[in-house]
Amino acid sequence: MDLSISHAQAQRLLKQRNLLAIGCAALFGVSVLLTLTAANREREVVLQPVLARPLTLSSSHIDKDYLEFVTRDAALLTLNRSPSNLQYWMDSILEITDPRTHGRMKAELMKVFSEQNGSNVSQYFTIEKLTVDPEGLTSEVNGILHTVVGSKEVTDEARTFRFVWSYSGVSLKLAGFGQVTDKGANGKDADRQNTAGREDA
Repeated sequence: MDLSISHAQAQRLLKQRNLLAIGCAALFGVSVLLTLTAANREREVVLQPVLARPLTLSSSHIDKDYLEFVTRDAALLTLNRSPSNLQYWMDSILEITDPRTHGRMKAELMKVFSEQNGSNVSQYFTIEKLTVDPEGLTSEVNGILHTVVGSKEVTDEARTFRFVWSYSGVSLKLAGFGQVTDKGANGKDADRQNTAGREDA
């Protein structure tokens, strides 16, 4: 009787040991598979922009430095274009446009698109001065607007462009932009109602 009980216990222990060995082997295989998967998976690294000082966004007001950075990038986007990047140029501007002015903005951009598409005329803008008004949600960039036909630069003229913004929550959107003309008879600056430096006839 005792021999039979001992044999049964031995068989049970042997079975448990075998199951444990199988489980360990399975876990080892899974670990190896996960290790290989992690080693071959693409890595994503989020890079922080290099700023001279920390920026804080608040729903109560817009940070002056933040408005300067956004204006700089918006100016480079809106005032540099060529026939080869017109679609990207227009789509990118519309992505940062206030939904309330989206229709009007698209209509103006389409005029530029139609005029320049298929031509050999390009333009680029070099910024010389940038000023912002966080309270009025406006900003201006002064610089040189260069016009290139083919590979030859034909004009380089001093220009000022004004950007108008909307701010809701912590979302800054472009409401409009255009070239600023010389002071009129009333001594006030007048905005030309065109887009992205397009010269009206």
